[in-house]
Amino acid sequence: MALSMHKNSAYKEMDTSKYVRYTPEQVEALERVYSECPKPSSLRRQQLIRECPILSNIEPKQIKVWFQNRRCREKQRKEASRLQTVNRKLSAMNKLLMEENDRLQKQVSQLVYENGYMRHQLQSASGTTTDNSCESVVMNGQHQQQQNPTPQHPQRDANNPAGLLAIAEEALAEFLSKATGTAVDWVQMIGMKPGPDSIGIVAVSRNCSGVAARACGLVSLEPTKVAEILKDRPSWFRDCRCLDVLSVLPTGNGGTIELIYMQTYAPTTLAAARDFWTLRYTTSLEDGSLVVCERSLTSSTGGPAGPPTASFVRAEMLPSGFLIRPCEGGGSIIHIVDHVDLDVWSVPEVLRPLYESSKILAQKMTIAALRHIRQIAQETSGEIQYGGGRQPAVLRTFSQRLCRGFNDAVNGFVDDGWSLLGSDGVEDVTIMINSSPNKFLNSQYSTSMFSTFGGGVLCAKASMLLQDVPPALLVRFLREHRSEWADYGVDAYSAACLKASPYAVPCARPGGFPGSQVILPLAHTVEHEEFLEVVRLEGHAFSPEDVALARDMYLLQLCSGVDENAVGACAQLVFAPIDESFADDAPLLPSGFRVIPLDPKTDGPAATRTLDLASTLEVRAGGARPAGEADLNSYNLRSVLTIAFQFTFENNLRDNVAAMARQYVRSVVGSVQRVAMAISPSRLGTHLGPKPLPGSPEALTLARWICRGYRVHTGSELFRVDSQAGDAILKQLWHHSDAILCCSVKTNASPVFTFANQAGLDMLETTLVALQDIMLDKILDEAGRKILCSEFSKIMQQGFAYLPAGLCVSSMGRPVSYEQAIAWKVLNDDDSNHCLAFMFINWSFV
Repeated sequence: MALSMHKNSAYKEMDTSKYVRYTPEQVEALERVYSECPKPSSLRRQQLIRECPILSNIEPKQIKVWFQNRRCREKQRKEASRLQTVNRKLSAMNKLLMEENDRLQKQVSQLVYENGYMRHQLQSASGTTTDNSCESVVMNGQHQQQQNPTPQHPQRDANNPAGLLAIAEEALAEFLSKATGTAVDWVQMIGMKPGPDSIGIVAVSRNCSGVAARACGLVSLEPTKVAEILKDRPSWFRDCRCLDVLSVLPTGNGGTIELIYMQTYAPTTLAAARDFWTLRYTTSLEDGSLVVCERSLTSSTGGPAGPPTASFVRAEMLPSGFLIRPCEGGGSIIHIVDHVDLDVWSVPEVLRPLYESSKILAQKMTIAALRHIRQIAQETSGEIQYGGGRQPAVLRTFSQRLCRGFNDAVNGFVDDGWSLLGSDGVEDVTIMINSSPNKFLNSQYSTSMFSTFGGGVLCAKASMLLQDVPPALLVRFLREHRSEWADYGVDAYSAACLKASPYAVPCARPGGFPGSQVILPLAHTVEHEEFLEVVRLEGHAFSPEDVALARDMYLLQLCSGVDENAVGACAQLVFAPIDESFADDAPLLPSGFRVIPLDPKTDGPAATRTLDLASTLEVRAGGARPAGEADLNSYNLRSVLTIAFQFTFENNLRDNVAAMARQYVRSVVGSVQRVAMAISPSRLGTHLGPKPLPGSPEALTLARWICRGYRVHTGSELFRVDSQAGDAILKQLWHHSDAILCCSVKTNASPVFTFANQAGLDMLETTLVALQDIMLDKILDEAGRKILCSEFSKIMQQGFAYLPAGLCVSSMGRPVSYEQAIAWKVLNDDDSNHCLAFMFINWSFV
């Protein structure tokens, strides 16, 4: 028995060494350390035992196990929380999709009924006279229009709240029938796939009066917070100039009625801005949902008359708004409807697609509202990292100020102090001046920007129609290749305006000084559709008189709409000079580009029209489309480009600055047109890009020299010519699978690329126009540069050299690997050195 008791005691000791029971005091001590260091080292654990006597009876190994278990529990807790959040999102999205499915089923039933009605009418018409047939068709058209009725109401008494409440209740009913019913024939927008992490379900109208868009989505904010944000329209609707609440009336059901006057900017210089006079109704539904709906007050709807306007065209808002429903577990489901009639007949015919596009409305208002809500939600939850030590709200304010300043420049409203300056006889560039910037010093300018001798702000702007260029592609190119269009001297003048008076008014030169730019990311929105960045322009002085250009300059830049798959999205590049301090209240004088897509047209000759800077129409040289541009759906893209540049001036130099600005905008327009032709997908594929620069050999001659040089120096053919046609060599060189590039061979200068085939352009991620800004030593890595230096004398003596496998970098900074490179001399017809050719074999992005 004694032996048995001894064995049981031993087993208990083993158990206590294996399973340790911690006291609350011991757990508290361990938790304190865990909060500071979840994974302490062996030395830290030993130190813990020494510092805490209450842990002295626990082995270091057991403490190590405790920390392992604690980390595991923390990881499981976080994962469980994440899965619960995802599950809530999926449940809410499932509910939303089921409701959408029910709505679509109703829409299908309605369409089936209308289809049967139409068949019956047509069958009836076929058995009657022609007159009756016409009448039945007219009646059917009237039936179709019943989907979007506009009820007629007598004028209501402006002082009678009951009359306004009646208008509000009608607007509420019509809005809900659009948001959750079938009052509008909605068609899902391309590229908008529903899911827990997507922006939501987005649809646009078809066959209704005006233009309309609808969106449903989830957001992790409470309904009241969502309503507060969405009602502050100027904070997220970039085209909103001002929103004034002129009257607020409480209703008996706990809601409010507001009479609102809103002004919106015109997107281009070619049409007038719009304004709205509306009634906004905020109320709660029986199910706990919150509704904010709005509609215009007109002679047909009733209500008081709105304020008169001079420089605006009165547009109509049909019942629109937000339905915000609380989600189980927190958050909200949002339904947004925007429905407006922008008076399309008051704008030039060529611009009407801008005012008839529900896709553009969806991008500008509906999707913008959802994105803004999601942005605020993620900032509130701490998911978004701050950029450069600044709060997200500060960075968002910078974006808003850039957009607002650019819109002010494009519109040039008289009540802001803008006035037209006389032209030089050619009406291609509009010059406006503002000598009373005190009216908006708080938002854009600073008194330090103006001379004590008097001055103001000058804006040079122009608009034109572009053909066959995706807006996203053009703006991305303008952002990445600033030297293609900007004049460094003009940039230096703008930067000097932030300090004292400018050193001199520059003479704008096409091309200017070749200054390189470095883009420093600052912030971006949730879906990366908008970027805020600081651009450093590196200074270069080429002569004593250019010493003022030697210092670096900085721009605050906003780039948006560079996703080519976003249907109806406006692409924009706006920038303003800033100084090195870059204070939160830094004065901004924005300039830039805006490209808005027009719906593709399929009419033959009309599709080739070009809008010049005076907004007149003319037929492009050649009239008909080239043979290779028959794919209208792919390449018949039209867009409106608006350019605006702002400068400060002193009164005694006003005419000089105006002449400089006019010349500069003309040179920028020429550069943009050249770039647009170069990057047009239809032209690159069929015309092998633009012609070489003046002084260079024709493309066919250069192709012949490249192939001859390869044959003479290596003893083999670059490729076998399959055709005897005159341009066969050029075509095969252009479509060769390996990247073939040519470099200049000037002494005392870095080799610059002068030509590349399609594979070469793809490898460098550039175009023929921008290629001439890229230097050979900039794309090679350090090992590649060393090898090239060691082999250079061999290339010049023997005429060629094989270079081993290596890495290079595209113009976008992406690494590219290649299996082998061949370099050879290209001689002209006089057997003189013309350039160096390189062929990168089997290249691919890493």
